[in-house]
Amino acid sequence: MHCVSVCVRGDWFRVPIGVPSPSIRSLGSAALQRHRRGKNLERDESEFVVRRCRGGELLDHDDCAAAILDHNDFIQLILADEDDELGFSPLATSVPDYQEPTEFLSLDGNSLTTADLVALGQGLFKVKLTPEAVDRVIKCRAVIDGFLKEGKVVYGVNTGFGKFAHTLIPNDQLVMLQENLIHSHSAGVGSPLSVERTRMLLVQRINVLAKGYSGISMETLDDIIKAFNASCLSWVPEKGTLGASGDLAPLAHLALGLMGEGRMWSPQSGWAQAKAVLEGHGLKPLVLKPKEGLALINGTQMISSLGAEAVERALAIARQADVVAALTLEALRGSVRPFHPAIHAVKPHPGQKEVAERLCALLDSPVFPSQISESHRSCNRVQDAYTLRCIPQVHGIVNDTIKFVQMIISTEMNSATDNPLVFAEMNEVISGGNFHGEYPAKALDYLAIGVHELANLSERRIERLMNPPLSELPAFLVQDGGLNSGFMIAHCTAAALVSESKALCHPSSVDSLSTSAATEDHVSMGGWAARKALTIVEHVEQVLAIELLAACQALEFLRPLETTAPLERVYRLVRSVVSAWDKDRIMSHDIEVAHTLLRQQKVWAEIQPYMDKYRNKMKE
Repeated sequence: MHCVSVCVRGDWFRVPIGVPSPSIRSLGSAALQRHRRGKNLERDESEFVVRRCRGGELLDHDDCAAAILDHNDFIQLILADEDDELGFSPLATSVPDYQEPTEFLSLDGNSLTTADLVALGQGLFKVKLTPEAVDRVIKCRAVIDGFLKEGKVVYGVNTGFGKFAHTLIPNDQLVMLQENLIHSHSAGVGSPLSVERTRMLLVQRINVLAKGYSGISMETLDDIIKAFNASCLSWVPEKGTLGASGDLAPLAHLALGLMGEGRMWSPQSGWAQAKAVLEGHGLKPLVLKPKEGLALINGTQMISSLGAEAVERALAIARQADVVAALTLEALRGSVRPFHPAIHAVKPHPGQKEVAERLCALLDSPVFPSQISESHRSCNRVQDAYTLRCIPQVHGIVNDTIKFVQMIISTEMNSATDNPLVFAEMNEVISGGNFHGEYPAKALDYLAIGVHELANLSERRIERLMNPPLSELPAFLVQDGGLNSGFMIAHCTAAALVSESKALCHPSSVDSLSTSAATEDHVSMGGWAARKALTIVEHVEQVLAIELLAACQALEFLRPLETTAPLERVYRLVRSVVSAWDKDRIMSHDIEVAHTLLRQQKVWAEIQPYMDKYRNKMKE
């Protein structure tokens, strides 16, 4: 026998499927009967249809329920007088190809990387705590329990919060205190975080709790880990955090769902009532003990989880930007001389040297000769424009910026950010300010400014490809200009994205507004810094996708000459998904496909073996 969760007019019921299995009609009728009995409604013969929550397909009334419904599946009855729509899914968020992970990643609160966090967000791993982390959590909770038995006054445990820190709370209201904290702080607005970003937020909080300074009980933390491993994810609005005292509103919404309130998503249910989703996965809503509500919402996990994604995407697009720039330089018949190692040895910034070495490996060399480069070896051009000649100097600082920001975010991810902090070895609870998000906020503002330059240069190179006096190619890279507009408006899109990003580059962290009756009189605005950084990284990806398309199109006009082997490999990759532009067609699809190649790092995967071959040859 197994059970399914059935929703009738917003009420959820667990309905068993016995042997022999009922039909879908009988299953729906049983759920409808329970609904009417619970509401004291008179029985009538309302017609209904049955829809699966995940995927949204209608189910045939005569089908055998056991044959088409999995254990813990979620379905919805739509009655004749209701609109036929899924009332719990404002966003059509689903993962139709979701495969439950089988591998575990161990968390100890000290060694989570940005790459690990993104992989966890993608649903590639479940998590468990190391034995050392479990021991620390247990010892930390023992301090809180000991203080309560002794009647000591501890901020956030038996006092109010913020301005109410001096208000003592009676023992019989300590659980209500934690529940009230979550309810009142669940004040976010805006669209919810994506499934992937909510996973990152949840596992980030688990990692911080695993450090053993938060005072949460092992029982509660174990329930949170079970929810993560079942991919039961709360509805978390993206707006509302000041980044001090931590990311209070987003983390409160995260906790709210775990308490069985508000909305929650799982691959099996889609968006539904949190209690039903938890129960459908055999999980119980959290019942918070003293200090546990505060332990769940104090911290910078919203800033650092979004920041980790921004860092990882920035790393990926920065190295692929070198490849795209090399393609454009070839199409414009630029010189490889500015990338000579001697030039960069006398200005030895690590990022600059790294980019120059990549360009040398990709462009004309004894290892990978280029027919295009050979064709203009004796031209009278002395120097290229800065967007070609100065690629290492500009792309280089972007690389160094990303690595610096990655260091800050990685430290923040593995830091104790609660207040107060519980030090089991000292048997003390100490109030401080580790919840303040200034470190990641400043770093992410810096990331936004740094990574934006990739798009700034890219858009200028696109202009050079479009402009016949600069490129010596057909205007807008298309034959029959006039009848065809070619890449004219694709360049406009790139320019629009760059302009928007310039405005977004204004630092969030230079602003502060005093809140909480002047107790929180300086805040980081780190949540906005993280969201802006992610938006700018995406703009950079899209602009470089347009340049990638334009550079490959420009090469069409230089045929039959070929570029180097690694760049030809990239050209063939692009042509495997986007055909050459012989006449006007809808451009947005091509941009989206090229953007996907960059997001999936396929451009980098194509050239990496050639990079290794070049290095090995140069060492000989």
